[in-house]
Amino acid sequence: MQISIQDRERIAAAIRAAEAKTSGEIVCVLAQTSSDVMAWPILLATAAALAVPWLLIGLTAMTVQRILSLQVLTFLVLIVILCLPRLRVALMPRKARRAVAHRVAMEQFVIRGIARKKERSGILIFVSLSERYARIIADEGISARVPQSQWQSAIAALLAQTRGGHIADGFIAAIEMCGAKLAEHFPRSETTRDELPDKIYLI
Repeated sequence: MQISIQDRERIAAAIRAAEAKTSGEIVCVLAQTSSDVMAWPILLATAAALAVPWLLIGLTAMTVQRILSLQVLTFLVLIVILCLPRLRVALMPRKARRAVAHRVAMEQFVIRGIARKKERSGILIFVSLSERYARIIADEGISARVPQSQWQSAIAALLAQTRGGHIADGFIAAIEMCGAKLAEHFPRSETTRDELPDKIYLI
């Protein structure tokens, strides 16, 4: 699922509009996948390749050389197929998928410099498409005033739009809701200045 340049501009405009009312910062990150785990595809491809000779020896009169060639071919074909991002993620248990996506979200929170904000009033809106995972991470200043449960409506709106293929609309809805919360607790003042880029990061 791709996001167009026009959609990125719409999201950037929504961030600017939300931040015009608050001293807080909003950062958006969209990941195609958070998982780079190769263990499951390799394990399954290996198991299938090891089973091939036993089946062929018992059912056919092929030469050893041909059987070994089919074994290698089976392994290579399965590795290519099972390493496709969506299939690779589908092979992981749901709990493991969520854990991997959450780890990447926390890494992005640090990488994007959200914690450098003086008031600690920044938030990250994170979506990982393959894992079907969305999370809003608030820095210490805002999380001390707004419990995590209050971000659920923004997450629900984000996921509902994303499932329908409307990624930009989901981000914009979440940005507007989060911006309202930030403005309530961290209103913009004359000394407020933007410290982080108003854009969506694609990883």
